[in-house]
Amino acid sequence: MDYQKILDQLADGELKEYEVEAKSAFEFQKALRNYGRRQSISGRAKSGGNIVYYNVNGAD
Repeated sequence: MDYQKILDQLADGELKEYEVEAKSAFEFQKALRNYGRRQSISGRAKSGGNIVYYNVNGAD
């Protein structure tokens, strides 16, 4: 999975949100920690362990 591209799309507002399954959460978090614009991205945990990430500048 190309998490760099997904993070770019989130930060640029091309994606409103992106849901990460629980089994991929650690790998995605690792990519997010190394991402230069991570301050513009936040996440919400859902029941079941999935996390929905979104651009904080475009959040409702």
